[in-house]
Amino acid sequence: MALVTSKEMFQKALTKDYAIGAFNVNNMEIIQGIVDAAKIEQSPLILQVSAGARKYARSAYLLKLVEAAILDTDLDICLHLDHGEDFEICKKCIDDSFTSVMIDGSKHSFEENIRLTKEVVDYAHAHGVVVEAELGKLAGVEDDVKVDARSATFTDPYEAKEFVERTGVDSLAIAIGTSHGAYKFKGEPYLDFERLKKIHSLIPETPLVLHGASTVLKEFVDKCNSFGGNIPGAQGVPEDMIRESTKYGICKVNIDTDLRLAMTAEVRKFISENPAEFDPRKYLGPARSAIQAMVQHKIKNVLNGSNTL
Repeated sequence: MALVTSKEMFQKALTKDYAIGAFNVNNMEIIQGIVDAAKIEQSPLILQVSAGARKYARSAYLLKLVEAAILDTDLDICLHLDHGEDFEICKKCIDDSFTSVMIDGSKHSFEENIRLTKEVVDYAHAHGVVVEAELGKLAGVEDDVKVDARSATFTDPYEAKEFVERTGVDSLAIAIGTSHGAYKFKGEPYLDFERLKKIHSLIPETPLVLHGASTVLKEFVDKCNSFGGNIPGAQGVPEDMIRESTKYGICKVNIDTDLRLAMTAEVRKFISENPAEFDPRKYLGPARSAIQAMVQHKIKNVLNGSNTL
């Protein structure tokens, strides 16, 4: 099998009201846990690399690990750049064999976001690569993405239509209430489904993307805290809200925080219960298994049947 774009994945998802899981990767164990889950569930898969991952693991290592995953699992995998901040990083990833890139111009003015996105789209399409852009801003912190709640703005439906028409972008990340990190809501969770429905009605053929969509599963938060962690009050997007969003054009659901929590919970547990052990394989093995189980849960129970290869 091979590195592929998300184009065919999204076309199927749009017609059948499900979403593809886009999972952030940082090292070998995370990649193995995710792809093993996708293989078992026979699910289409997007692996995505953030700025923080590129700094930590370096793109060359991550690319080779993804290539190894394809050889090991015989899966088609879309390799995606998450939150590319400028044309240069998008171009580099395209030239390095990424099959999908995100240009995040949401911090710029509407017109500058269009100009920057169109520049990336023109280069990417000439090289057979698809492009995701963002309109609106998500609050929260994740890697190098930092937006305070007062600066966060929801996506305007009519601007979304104009943006897609003028840029030719392949998919669009929208802001309807999710946020980056483990503390997504201070009160009751809320997503603006009426806004989502309106956006989808105006650009029904455009796959929409939900960033900041980790559920922040209570079992992992509790396990982290019970073995010395300090993450009180963490709260994510309820799974029923994610399932509902797939009915209105959401074709890609980004998941990162849940991976971190699943991995950290198992590492904390093992080290606490086995203080004499110092072999990293002893605690990274269970952490990899926890990621696999969590990703299988997401595919089967949250993404509305994305196990449809």
